Amino acid sequence: MNAYFVLLNMKITPEKIRAYALKNALAHEGKAQAPSVVSALFNEGLERNKVKEIMPKIQEIIKEIEKLSLEKQKKQFEDLQDIVSERDHREGLSELPNSNKGVIMRFRPAPSGPLHIGHIISNLISSMYVKKYGGKFYIIIDDTNPEEVLKDSYRKIKKDCDWIFGNASKYINSSDRMKLYYEYAKKLIKLKKVYVCTCSSEEFKKFSENKKDCPCRKLSDKENKDRWNKMLDKNGYKAGEAVLRFKSNMQDPNPAMRDFPLARVNIHSHPKQGKKYRVWPLMNLVVAVDDMELKMTHIIRGKDHRDNALRQEMIFKVFNKKYPWTFFFGRVKFTDLVLSKRKITSLIKAGEFSGTDDERLPTIESLRKRGYTKQAFEKFVEQRGLTEVDKVISGKDLFNVLDNFNK
Repeated sequence: MNAYFVLLNMKITPEKIRAYALKNALAHEGKAQAPSVVSALFNEGLERNKVKEIMPKIQEIIKEIEKLSLEKQKKQFEDLQDIVSERDHREGLSELPNSNKGVIMRFRPAPSGPLHIGHIISNLISSMYVKKYGGKFYIIIDDTNPEEVLKDSYRKIKKDCDWIFGNASKYINSSDRMKLYYEYAKKLIKLKKVYVCTCSSEEFKKFSENKKDCPCRKLSDKENKDRWNKMLDKNGYKAGEAVLRFKSNMQDPNPAMRDFPLARVNIHSHPKQGKKYRVWPLMNLVVAVDDMELKMTHIIRGKDHRDNALRQEMIFKVFNKKYPWTFFFGRVKFTDLVLSKRKITSLIKAGEFSGTDDERLPTIESLRKRGYTKQAFEKFVEQRGLTEVDKVISGKDLFNVLDNFNK
């Protein structure tokens, strides 16, 4: 059934969609948010299982509206505002599609430093949706970069997440799932979807820039398996000599999609695993495997992960798995806050700050010490909602808002 018939059957006219899209656009500096428009239409009779069919029409209307000046948007809304319900549709979280049976979502912190306000803004909403619909919320600690793992981060991450989320279904360390990642790597080799590349990074970059296949792509099944075993062998390839690459398309218009790497040799000692493994999976293999195995249903992530999402979706397709519904959050850029975990750690070591709980830092540990409640952050996140719009804000302005919510 196409969107036109859905509209007719549900008495949701294009004018009604336009009215709600205009209302939302005027509340967000001329840029309407599709999830908020959908949320409003639920109150007009839209059924959740029809969202996918009607979404193209919603997006089409939003694109038309965003081409208009604010003045023209105001004029059009004045002509249509009578068909908009008086109910405030910005109250509460907007609805997620296909959520009637609950949702499975996750947060993937890296144990490379303290969690901070940026992690709250980007990930608290996932926890809140699991509370709203029921389901599972996994905390998956991304510790497959041995050289970047700080041993005390595991304990601190759990303490911070227990406080700010309070509904973690399970804590998982990626490094404890290495055998699972190896199994998937072997399956991909068997399916001829990956190959072990021994070209230098400079050589491969030239192939990519010229949109030409790497010679390693033509390896026989036996050669590929032998190279994989040589990666695993302690007397085999050294770090930097070989990587496992996904066989995508070297002519892809997006260079980031061209035969991207999935695993590499890394001989650094791991704080939890020691020297047990020498081949470590990279993010796109780890995340894709975890999302498939844990049956993730919805993912909310930053816009800077669009390319990673496309890579992971390619891996899903190899295994005939449906990729989760995904929303890409707009970024919040702070003009005066230090959010780099690596930089915070180095400044603490240099004596600039007393520790991760220093009240001048925007860490979760510091925010908790300063008396902020998780309810204040929930109100902030709920008010912001699902938005693709980037925002630039000072720490002072942010804390003024939080102070009001924290009363």
